[in-house]
Amino acid sequence: MIDFYTLTSPNAQKVYLMLEECGLPYKEHFVDVWKGDQYEAEFAKINPNSKIPAIVDHDGPGGKPFTVFESGAILLYLADKTGKLLPKDMAKKYEAMQWLMVQLTGVGPMFGQWTHFKMFAPKTGNDYSAGRYTSELKRLYEVLEKRLGQAPYLGGQEYSVADIATFPWTRNHDAQGVKWDDHPNLARWFNAISERPAVKAALAKVAVIKSNRETANDDQKDRFFNRGKYARA
Repeated sequence: MIDFYTLTSPNAQKVYLMLEECGLPYKEHFVDVWKGDQYEAEFAKINPNSKIPAIVDHDGPGGKPFTVFESGAILLYLADKTGKLLPKDMAKKYEAMQWLMVQLTGVGPMFGQWTHFKMFAPKTGNDYSAGRYTSELKRLYEVLEKRLGQAPYLGGQEYSVADIATFPWTRNHDAQGVKWDDHPNLARWFNAISERPAVKAALAKVAVIKSNRETANDDQKDRFFNRGKYARA
Protein backbone atom coordinates (compact mmCIF):
# COMPACT_ATOMS: atom_id res chain seq x y z
CA MET A 1 0.00 0.00 0.00
CA ILE A 2 1.15 3.53 -0.82
CA ASP A 3 0.20 6.53 1.29
CA PHE A 4 -0.28 9.43 -1.13
CA TYR A 5 -0.13 12.99 0.22
CA THR A 6 -1.96 15.13 -2.26
CA LEU A 7 -4.41 17.83 -3.31
CA THR A 8 -5.39 19.08 -6.79
CA SER A 9 -2.31 20.75 -8.31
CA PRO A 10 -0.91 19.57 -11.66
CA ASN A 11 2.04 18.06 -9.80
CA ALA A 12 -0.34 16.03 -7.65
CA GLN A 13 -2.36 15.06 -10.73
CA LYS A 14 0.78 13.54 -12.27
CA VAL A 15 1.06 11.09 -9.41
CA TYR A 16 -2.64 10.20 -9.55
CA LEU A 17 -2.17 9.38 -13.24
CA MET A 18 0.93 7.31 -12.57
CA LEU A 19 -0.60 5.34 -9.71
CA GLU A 20 -3.70 4.56 -11.76
CA GLU A 21 -1.68 3.61 -14.86
CA CYS A 22 0.50 1.29 -12.76
CA GLY A 23 -2.48 -0.24 -10.98
CA LEU A 24 -0.93 0.28 -7.56
CA PRO A 25 -3.09 0.38 -4.41
CA TYR A 26 -2.92 3.71 -2.59
CA LYS A 27 -4.58 5.71 0.13
CA GLU A 28 -5.12 9.45 -0.26
CA HIS A 29 -4.16 11.89 2.48
CA PHE A 30 -5.29 15.39 1.66
CA VAL A 31 -2.85 18.17 2.55
CA ASP A 32 -4.72 21.45 2.19
CA VAL A 33 -1.90 23.82 1.27
CA TRP A 34 -4.32 26.76 1.36
CA LYS A 35 -4.77 26.15 5.10
CA GLY A 36 -1.05 25.61 5.70
CA ASP A 37 -1.27 21.85 6.32
CA GLN A 38 2.06 21.39 4.53
CA TYR A 39 3.84 23.15 7.41
CA GLU A 40 2.59 20.76 10.06
CA ALA A 41 5.42 18.91 11.82
CA GLU A 42 4.16 15.46 10.83
CA PHE A 43 4.11 16.33 7.14
CA ALA A 44 7.50 18.04 7.33
CA LYS A 45 8.90 14.67 8.41
CA ILE A 46 7.67 13.27 5.10
CA ASN A 47 8.77 16.19 2.95
CA PRO A 48 11.23 18.66 4.50
CA ASN A 49 10.45 20.99 1.57
CA SER A 50 6.81 21.23 2.76
CA LYS A 51 5.33 20.60 -0.68
CA ILE A 52 2.90 18.13 -2.18
CA PRO A 53 2.88 15.53 -3.62
CA ALA A 54 4.71 12.95 -1.57
CA ILE A 55 4.33 9.22 -1.09
CA VAL A 56 5.24 6.61 1.49
CA ASP A 57 5.55 3.17 -0.08
CA HIS A 58 5.06 0.58 2.65
CA ASP A 59 6.50 -2.05 0.33
CA GLY A 60 9.61 -0.11 -0.60
CA PRO A 61 13.14 -1.35 -1.31
CA GLY A 62 13.91 -4.34 0.86
CA GLY A 63 10.25 -4.58 1.82
CA LYS A 64 10.59 -1.55 4.09
CA PRO A 65 8.64 1.73 4.07
CA PHE A 66 10.22 4.28 1.75
CA THR A 67 9.37 7.96 1.33
CA VAL A 68 9.62 9.84 -1.95
CA PHE A 69 8.86 13.53 -2.53
CA GLU A 70 9.05 15.78 -5.63
CA SER A 71 6.71 14.74 -8.42
CA GLY A 72 9.41 13.87 -10.95
CA ALA A 73 11.20 11.65 -8.45
CA ILE A 74 7.92 9.93 -7.61
CA LEU A 75 7.21 9.19 -11.27
CA LEU A 76 10.67 7.70 -11.77
CA TYR A 77 10.43 5.70 -8.54
CA LEU A 78 7.09 4.20 -9.56
CA ALA A 79 8.38 3.49 -13.08
CA ASP A 80 11.34 1.60 -11.57
CA LYS A 81 9.13 -0.18 -9.06
CA THR A 82 6.69 -1.48 -11.65
CA GLY A 83 8.80 -1.62 -14.81
CA LYS A 84 6.17 0.49 -16.57
CA LEU A 85 6.03 3.77 -18.50
CA LEU A 86 9.77 4.20 -19.03
CA PRO A 87 11.52 2.30 -21.85
CA LYS A 88 14.21 -0.21 -20.95
CA ASP A 89 16.33 0.51 -24.05
CA MET A 90 18.86 3.15 -23.00
CA ALA A 91 18.43 5.43 -26.02
CA LYS A 92 14.63 5.30 -25.82
CA LYS A 93 14.77 5.76 -22.05
CA TYR A 94 16.75 8.97 -22.30
CA GLU A 95 14.62 10.24 -25.15
CA ALA A 96 11.72 10.07 -22.70
CA MET A 97 13.79 11.35 -19.78
CA GLN A 98 14.84 14.52 -21.55
CA TRP A 99 11.21 15.40 -22.27
CA LEU A 100 10.36 14.66 -18.67
CA MET A 101 13.04 17.21 -17.77
CA VAL A 102 11.48 19.76 -20.13
CA GLN A 103 8.35 19.50 -18.01
CA LEU A 104 10.16 19.58 -14.68
CA THR A 105 12.46 22.50 -15.50
CA GLY A 106 10.39 24.41 -18.06
CA VAL A 107 6.68 23.70 -18.37
CA GLY A 108 5.98 23.33 -14.65
CA PRO A 109 7.88 26.36 -13.37
CA MET A 110 6.89 28.68 -16.24
CA PHE A 111 3.22 27.65 -16.35
CA GLY A 112 3.11 27.94 -12.56
CA GLN A 113 4.51 31.46 -12.62
CA TRP A 114 2.03 32.40 -15.35
CA THR A 115 -0.80 31.20 -13.10
CA HIS A 116 0.55 33.17 -10.15
CA PHE A 117 0.93 36.47 -11.98
CA LYS A 118 -2.36 36.01 -13.83
CA MET A 119 -4.49 35.05 -10.84
CA PHE A 120 -2.82 36.03 -7.58
CA ALA A 121 -0.27 38.82 -8.02
CA PRO A 122 -1.25 42.48 -7.58
CA LYS A 123 -2.28 43.89 -10.96
CA THR A 124 -0.54 47.24 -10.54
CA GLY A 125 2.99 47.13 -11.91
CA ASN A 126 2.53 43.55 -13.04
CA ASP A 127 2.72 44.10 -16.81
CA TYR A 128 6.34 43.02 -17.28
CA SER A 129 5.98 39.84 -15.22
CA ALA A 130 2.68 38.85 -16.83
CA GLY A 131 4.09 39.47 -20.31
CA ARG A 132 7.28 37.57 -19.56
CA TYR A 133 5.51 34.41 -18.42
CA THR A 134 2.81 34.57 -21.09
CA SER A 135 5.50 34.70 -23.75
CA GLU A 136 7.44 31.81 -22.23
CA LEU A 137 4.27 29.73 -21.78
CA LYS A 138 3.39 30.14 -25.45
CA ARG A 139 6.96 29.40 -26.52
CA LEU A 140 6.88 26.13 -24.58
CA TYR A 141 3.58 25.18 -26.17
CA GLU A 142 5.27 25.75 -29.55
CA VAL A 143 8.10 23.43 -28.49
CA LEU A 144 5.63 20.72 -27.48
CA GLU A 145 3.63 21.15 -30.69
CA LYS A 146 6.75 20.72 -32.81
CA ARG A 147 7.86 17.66 -30.87
CA LEU A 148 4.46 16.02 -31.22
CA GLY A 149 4.66 16.52 -34.97
CA GLN A 150 7.73 14.27 -34.90
CA ALA A 151 6.50 11.49 -32.59
CA PRO A 152 3.13 10.32 -31.24
CA TYR A 153 4.21 10.96 -27.65
CA LEU A 154 6.66 13.34 -26.04
CA GLY A 155 9.05 10.54 -25.16
CA GLY A 156 8.87 8.93 -28.58
CA GLN A 157 6.74 6.06 -29.85
CA GLU A 158 5.45 5.01 -26.43
CA TYR A 159 3.32 6.72 -23.81
CA SER A 160 5.61 7.41 -20.85
CA VAL A 161 6.30 9.41 -17.72
CA ALA A 162 7.07 12.39 -19.98
CA ASP A 163 3.45 12.50 -21.11
CA ILE A 164 2.09 11.83 -17.63
CA ALA A 165 4.14 14.72 -16.25
CA THR A 166 3.13 17.20 -18.95
CA PHE A 167 -0.54 16.41 -19.54
CA PRO A 168 -1.92 17.95 -16.30
CA TRP A 169 -0.17 21.25 -17.05
CA THR A 170 -1.95 21.52 -20.41
CA ARG A 171 -5.47 20.93 -19.10
CA ASN A 172 -6.02 24.69 -18.75
CA HIS A 173 -4.82 25.54 -22.25
CA ASP A 174 -7.97 27.51 -23.11
CA ALA A 175 -7.59 29.73 -20.04
CA GLN A 176 -3.92 30.14 -20.93
CA GLY A 177 -4.90 31.54 -24.33
CA VAL A 178 -3.73 28.48 -26.28
CA LYS A 179 -6.27 26.96 -28.66
CA TRP A 180 -6.03 23.38 -29.85
CA ASP A 181 -7.35 24.49 -33.27
CA ASP A 182 -3.98 26.17 -33.71
CA HIS A 183 -2.04 23.23 -32.26
CA PRO A 184 -3.25 20.07 -34.04
CA ASN A 185 -0.43 17.84 -32.78
CA LEU A 186 -1.06 18.82 -29.17
CA ALA A 187 -4.80 18.34 -29.71
CA ARG A 188 -4.27 14.80 -31.02
CA TRP A 189 -1.94 13.95 -28.11
CA PHE A 190 -4.18 15.55 -25.47
CA ASN A 191 -7.32 13.82 -26.69
CA ALA A 192 -5.61 10.43 -26.86
CA ILE A 193 -4.40 10.73 -23.27
CA SER A 194 -7.78 12.01 -22.07
CA GLU A 195 -9.42 8.80 -23.31
CA ARG A 196 -7.17 6.46 -21.34
CA PRO A 197 -9.19 4.64 -18.63
CA ALA A 198 -6.52 5.28 -15.99
CA VAL A 199 -6.52 8.99 -16.80
CA LYS A 200 -10.30 9.18 -16.53
CA ALA A 201 -10.17 7.37 -13.19
CA ALA A 202 -7.44 9.68 -11.86
CA LEU A 203 -9.15 12.89 -12.93
CA ALA A 204 -12.46 11.73 -11.46
CA LYS A 205 -10.72 11.48 -8.09
CA VAL A 206 -9.14 14.92 -8.48
CA ALA A 207 -12.49 16.47 -9.41
CA VAL A 208 -14.11 15.72 -6.05
CA ILE A 209 -11.29 16.98 -3.82
CA LYS A 210 -12.23 19.99 -1.71
CA SER A 211 -9.76 22.61 -0.52
CA ASN A 212 -9.65 26.03 1.09
CA ARG A 213 -8.44 27.72 -2.10
CA GLU A 214 -11.57 29.75 -2.79
CA THR A 215 -12.07 30.78 0.85
CA ALA A 216 -8.46 31.30 1.98
CA ASN A 217 -8.01 34.53 3.91
CA ASP A 218 -5.25 37.06 3.21
CA ASP A 219 -2.95 35.65 5.86
CA GLN A 220 -3.31 32.11 4.49
CA LYS A 221 -2.56 33.35 0.98
CA ASP A 222 0.46 35.29 2.23
CA ARG A 223 1.78 32.16 3.91
CA PHE A 224 1.16 30.02 0.84
CA PHE A 225 3.00 32.49 -1.41
CA ASN A 226 5.68 33.37 1.18
CA ARG A 227 4.88 37.05 1.02
CA GLY A 228 3.94 39.75 3.53
CA LYS A 229 5.15 38.82 7.00
CA TYR A 230 6.26 35.42 5.65
CA ALA A 231 8.62 36.91 3.04
CA ARG A 232 12.34 36.23 3.34
CA ALA A 233 13.30 39.36 1.40
